[in-house]
Amino acid sequence: MSSKGGGTALTRRNYRLASDTDKPRSTGIVNEKLLSDYLHHVFPPSTNQGPALASLRKPLGFQDLGAHLEKLLSEGEPAEDSRDEAVEGRLGPQPVVLDHTSGFEGLLFVDDDLLGVIGHSNFSSIRATTCVYKGKWAYEVLISSQGLMQIGWCTLNCRFNQEEGVGDTPDSYAYDGNRVRKWNVTTTNYGKSWAAGDIVSCLIDLDEGTITFCLNGQSLGTAFTNIKTGPGVAYFPAISLSFKESVAFNFGSRPLRYPVEGYLPLQNPPTADLMKANKLLGFIKTVLSTSIDTQEERLLEREFTGWRLHGEPTVLVTLAHIFNHFAPLMCKVYLVEDVLMNFLLGILEGGGSVDEHPLIQQLLDLFWLLMEDYEVSECLKQLMMSLLRAYRFSPIIPDLGFQIHYLRLTTAVLNHEKSRKYLLNNVLFDVLRSVVFFYIKTPLRVKEAGLEELIPTTWWPTHFDKEGKDEREPSDESADERLRRRAYERGCQRLKKRIEVVEELQVQILKLLLNNKDKTTGEASRYIFLNKFRKFLQENASNRGHPTALCPPEYMVCFLHRLITAVRMSWDEGRRQSEEAYVPPQLFYNGKVDYFDLQRLGGLLSHLKKTLKDDLASKANIIIDPAEIQASSMDDLDEDEESGAAQRPFGAAVGGALARPSWLSSPTLGRANRFLSTAAVSLMTPRRPLSQPEKVKVRTLAVEQRTEDDIEGSHGNDGLLLGRPMEEPEQPIADKSLLEIVDGIVMMYNLSVHQQLGKMVVVSDDVHEYAVALKDTEEKIARCPAKRADILDELQKSQKVFSEKLNHLSRRLAWINATIYSKEKMLDVYWLLCVCIRTIEHADNTGSLFAFAPEFYLNVAMNAYSALKNYFSPANSMEELPGYEETLTQLAAILAKHFADPRIVGTDIKDSLMQALASYVCYPQSLRAVERIPEEQRVAMMRNLLAPYEQRPWAQTNWILVRLWRGCGFGYRYTRLPHLLKTKPEDANLPSLQKPCPSLLLQRHMAELLSVDKEMAASFLNSVLNQLNWAFSEFIGMIQEIQQAAERPERNFVDTRQLKVCATCFDLSVSLLRVLEMTVTLVPEIFLDWTRPSAELLLRRLAQLLNQVLNRVTAEKNLFDRVVNLRLPGLESVDRYPILVAVTGILVRVLVDGDRQGISRASSVLLSDPCFQLHSIQHLLGEDSSSSSSSSSSSLPASSSSRPVIGSLGSAVTPAIPSAAANTNSTERKHFSLHAYSDYISEEEKQKVELMLAFLTEENQQAAASTAPTSEEDLCPICYAHSISAVFKPCSHKSCKACINQHLMNNKDCFFCKATITGVEDYSKPC
Repeated sequence: MSSKGGGTALTRRNYRLASDTDKPRSTGIVNEKLLSDYLHHVFPPSTNQGPALASLRKPLGFQDLGAHLEKLLSEGEPAEDSRDEAVEGRLGPQPVVLDHTSGFEGLLFVDDDLLGVIGHSNFSSIRATTCVYKGKWAYEVLISSQGLMQIGWCTLNCRFNQEEGVGDTPDSYAYDGNRVRKWNVTTTNYGKSWAAGDIVSCLIDLDEGTITFCLNGQSLGTAFTNIKTGPGVAYFPAISLSFKESVAFNFGSRPLRYPVEGYLPLQNPPTADLMKANKLLGFIKTVLSTSIDTQEERLLEREFTGWRLHGEPTVLVTLAHIFNHFAPLMCKVYLVEDVLMNFLLGILEGGGSVDEHPLIQQLLDLFWLLMEDYEVSECLKQLMMSLLRAYRFSPIIPDLGFQIHYLRLTTAVLNHEKSRKYLLNNVLFDVLRSVVFFYIKTPLRVKEAGLEELIPTTWWPTHFDKEGKDEREPSDESADERLRRRAYERGCQRLKKRIEVVEELQVQILKLLLNNKDKTTGEASRYIFLNKFRKFLQENASNRGHPTALCPPEYMVCFLHRLITAVRMSWDEGRRQSEEAYVPPQLFYNGKVDYFDLQRLGGLLSHLKKTLKDDLASKANIIIDPAEIQASSMDDLDEDEESGAAQRPFGAAVGGALARPSWLSSPTLGRANRFLSTAAVSLMTPRRPLSQPEKVKVRTLAVEQRTEDDIEGSHGNDGLLLGRPMEEPEQPIADKSLLEIVDGIVMMYNLSVHQQLGKMVVVSDDVHEYAVALKDTEEKIARCPAKRADILDELQKSQKVFSEKLNHLSRRLAWINATIYSKEKMLDVYWLLCVCIRTIEHADNTGSLFAFAPEFYLNVAMNAYSALKNYFSPANSMEELPGYEETLTQLAAILAKHFADPRIVGTDIKDSLMQALASYVCYPQSLRAVERIPEEQRVAMMRNLLAPYEQRPWAQTNWILVRLWRGCGFGYRYTRLPHLLKTKPEDANLPSLQKPCPSLLLQRHMAELLSVDKEMAASFLNSVLNQLNWAFSEFIGMIQEIQQAAERPERNFVDTRQLKVCATCFDLSVSLLRVLEMTVTLVPEIFLDWTRPSAELLLRRLAQLLNQVLNRVTAEKNLFDRVVNLRLPGLESVDRYPILVAVTGILVRVLVDGDRQGISRASSVLLSDPCFQLHSIQHLLGEDSSSSSSSSSSSLPASSSSRPVIGSLGSAVTPAIPSAAANTNSTERKHFSLHAYSDYISEEEKQKVELMLAFLTEENQQAAASTAPTSEEDLCPICYAHSISAVFKPCSHKSCKACINQHLMNNKDCFFCKATITGVEDYSKPC
C-alpha cells in the first residue's frame, strides 16, 4: 500500500461532470453567479493578495476549480531544491529508522516500521540510521515496559556486547529509569523512575556539549556536560535493553508529543504536505459551515457540527475536488495524527455523549464516498494507530481527561458501521494491540497523577492482632483515626467514579463490537469479533513459551472485566438471565469450537475420539469417521499440520501454532516482522502474503472462515450446539455466539488473569509491612530515653521515611482497589466462578463425555474462588455476594467428587483438585460447605481419602485428614507453633496455621468406614505406618548430615533445599502421627480388638514406631537436640513440642482413655518392645534423669540412622552453620516439660499424662520382676526382640507372630527356604 496514496495500478474516481458545456445545466439548482460566489467563499485567495472586491473578482466555476485549487495549494510551498536540502548538523537518510542491517548487537525483534524494538537476549543494543554532529536535536522513546533499559546517544566507535550497552562505553551516554541512574562508563543517581506508558525525550545540544532527558515533558535536568564534540564525532540515537523489554521510537515520523523549543526532531516534518493538509481542511470546514439558499440566491453561515450529507451536487462536486488532493495526504501517519485526529477531537470537545455528535458519522460516510477504498482503509488504520498510541502514552491526570478524550473519538469512529467492520476485519486484532483500549494503567508516580489532590488524606490500618493481622473493625479506634479513614474512603470513592467514566466508554466500544444486528453491509460485527477473538486466544494459548508473543497480563485483566460487562448486557438484552449462564457440554466434543492444544480432562482429544466414539454416537448422535481417527492419530505423532486437515470435519482436533504471532510487546504494532541476531539476520513471514500457498492450514483458517450460520445455526442446523445430549434443554440458553465468547472469557482468566490478580496484591502487602514497621518505630520512640538523642534522631528519620512511603502506597492502593479489586470486579470474578461451576455440573451429567471438557474449567473454578477469598478480601466481603453459601456448597461438591474421579487423567489437575480440597477444609465457612453436600458424596469422599497411601500422592490426603482433626487432638489447638512464639513472638513472617476447625461430621463418617470395612482399615493403617517409618527415618538421616557439617572446623554451608526437605519430612512425620491419633481415638478397636485379623500386628508396629520417635527426640544432648539448638533458617518448625504431643496423644488414648482389656493389651505390647525406655515417658513431664539419658543413644538400632542422602552439602551459599564447638559452651537448655505449655495443654490433659506415667512405671517394675531371662535360642531369629511363637507350614521354620504376620501382608514365601507358606500355627516351647 503506497504511503502517498497513489499508484499506477490504482485510478482515482473522476467526479468532474461530463463536459464543460454541460456544467451549468448539470448543476441545476445553482446559477453561475451563486456558484462563483460559493466557490470564492470556500476557496478564498490567500491573504498576501489582499481582499478582492466581488465586482473585480473573476467568475469561478467547476471547470476552473482544479487549476484554482492547485494554485492556492502551491502558494507558500517551498521550492523543490530547498525541500530536499540536507539540514546542517545531521547526516543520514530520511526517514530516520533503526539500523536493522548492521547497527545492532544481540538478539532483537524489530517492528515492520523499523521504529519499535523488543529485546530478545540478555542485553541487546541497536542504534538509528542517522547521526548528528552540530546543533540541537531531539527524539522521543515510548516506554512499553518498565524494565532494564539504557536510552541515549552513542558514536559509531562504540562497541557493545551482551554485558555492556549504551552508557557503558566512553562515547555513549544513557538514562536508565528502571534504576533511576545515568550512565557514562560510571553511574550516578539521576531523574525519576519510569513506567510503561511514559515518554522519554532525549535532547542533545552539540553547540553547548550537553545532554538532557525529559520524562513526559518534564525536564529531569542536564545529565551530561562537556561531551566530546568536534571533527569526526557524531552521535546516533541508541538503546540497550534486556530480555522482553520493549520501546517504540519517534524520530519525527509523527509529531513529537512533547516538543522542546529550540530542538529539532531528527526527521524533517512534512512541512509542505502539512501546509496543504491544513489548507484543505480549512476548505472542508468552510463547505460544512456554508449552506446555499437557492430561493434567495445567497450563502448562509451555520454551525458545521450539524452538517448532513444530503447529496447536493454542488456541495459533493466541491468536496470531490478537495478530496482529490486531501485523500492522498490522509495516508501519511504524520498528517493523520496532526491534522485529521486533532480536527475530529475538536468536534467532540463540546462534551455530551458521542451520539450527540453525528458529524463524525457524516464525515466517515464522505470518506468512503469520495476516497478510494485503499486510501480510506489506510487512513482509518493510521487514525486508529494514532488514537491507540495517544491513549496509551497520555499522562494520567486526576479527571483522566486525556484517556476519556481519545476513547470518545474511538467510540465515534467505531459507531460507523462500514468503518467498524473494516477495522474489525483488518486492523483491530491484526495490526494493532487493540486490547490496549481496555486497559487503565496504574500510576507509579502518585504526585504527577494528581492523586494527592484527589485523595488529600491518607490512611492505613494501625491495629493488629497478636499474629500481625489487621483487625477490620478495631473497637479502640480513636476519633482522629476514624476521621482519617472516612476522609480516605471518600477520596477513594471520588477516584472510583472518575475511573468508572473510562470503563463505561470501554464497555461501549465492546458493545459496538458485539453488535449482531448490523447486517446491512455484510456479516454482523459480533461474528467478525468472535473469530478474531478466538484467534487472539489461540495465539496466547499456543505461544506460552514465547514471551514476546503474549498479551501482557495487565491488559488481559482489564479486557476480561469489560468483556464480561458487555457480554452480560448483551445476554440480558435477549430477555434471558445471565445469572444462569453456563457453557453447554456439546461445545467440548462436537468440534465446532477450537480448543487448540489445551489439555482435556480425559487426555488427548484424538485418544478420546478413539475410545469414546461409541458414547458419542449413542449420547450425542455424533459419528466419528474412522479415517479421521487415523488422521488425528498420525497428526499427533509427526506434528504435521497439513496431513489430516482435509479429513477433519471438526475444527477442534488440534489447533496448530500459527504461522507467526500477531501479538508483540511493541507499543502499537501487533507483529514483529524482523528478527535481528548478530549471528544471522532473518526475515519472518510477511504479514499479508500476496498469494496463498497451495496447502492451506484448514484448522487455523476454519476459525476465521466461520459465518453466522456456522455459529448460530439455521434450518435445523444446531450450529455450535450440535450433538445435544438428552440432559441438555432443547432451547439454547442464549445466542450461541455469546456462549462461545463466555467460553473464551473463561480461557482468558486461565491464561494470565489469575496470576496478575495475585501479583497486584503485593501493594496491599507492602502497605501492611510498612504500617507494622511504622507502629514498631513509634513504640520505640516512645520508649527511647531522653538522654539518647542520637538514637531518637535515627528513629525519627525512619518514622518520616515510613510515613512518606505509606502516604504514597495508600494512594496507589486506592487506584488499584478501584481498577482491579473493586466490588464490581469482584462480582465479575464471582459470576465467572458460577459459570464454571454450572458448566462442570452440566458436563458431569453427560457421564463419560465429561472427559472431553477442557481442564481449564476446573482450574478457573478453583482459582476464581481463591482470588475471591485471598485477593478481594477483606476490602470486599465474600459473605455479601448473592447466593454465596449455595455456590460454596456447589464448589465443595465438585472438589469432593472429582479429586478422585477416574475420568480425569491429568496428574497436574488431580494435584490441583487435591490442594483445593485441602485448602477448603482449613476454613470454617468452606468446611461447613463440605458438610452441607449430600451424605452419599461425603461418604464417597472420605472413602477416597482413606484409600491406601501407596502408589499415589498421599501427603495432601494426609494433610486433609489432619485438618479435619486439628482442634480435637492432644495439645493440638495452636495457630502458631508454641516454641516459635516463645523465641520470636514479634516475627510475623514465621509459619502460621489457620485456627482449628475440626469436622465432627466427617470424623464420624471416617469412623464408620474404618470400623465396617476391616480390610480397608488394615491396608490404610499399614500404609500410614509405612510412610511414618519412611518420613521419620529420612528426617533422622538428614539431621545426621547437618550435624556432621556442624562438627567440621571450617565454615560450612548446607543446601537450602536440603533444609527444606528435612523440615518437610519432620512435618510429614507429625501429620502422620496426628492421623494415627485420630484413628486410634475414633476407632480404637482397629488396634485393640484382637479378633480383627491385623489388630495385634498394627498395635505392635505402632508401639515400635512410637518408641523409636520418643527415643530419638527425648534423649539429652542427642542428635535431635543439637540440630534444634543450631536454629538454622528453614528448620524453624523442627522442635520437640509438635512431635512429642502427637505421640503423647496416641499413648494417652490407648493407655488411659481405653477400656481395661485394651489398656492391658496396649501396655503389654508397649513394654515388650525392646526399644521401650521409661525415661522417654518421664521426659515428657521434665522428670528425666541424667543417668538414664546417657545410655539412651546406645540403645537405638543402627538401621534407622543409615538413610539415603537427600540433597548435598556445599552446593548453596546459605545458610552458614555455627560450629559445634561454639555450642558446647552455650548455656544448657532447660529440660522439656509439658507443664511449660499451659496455654496449649489443658490441666485435664496433663493429669492424663501423669496417670499414664504412673501406670507405665508400675507396669514396668512388675514386668521387670516377672520376666525370666530368655535364652538366645528361644528368640525370634528375625527380630531378636520377641520369643518364638509361630511355626510355618509346611516347612516348619519358626519366628514370632509379629514378624510372620507383617511378612505375609506382602509376601507368601518363607523367610528361610522360600517355600510357599500354606499356614501358620501357634508354637509353644515343650517343657
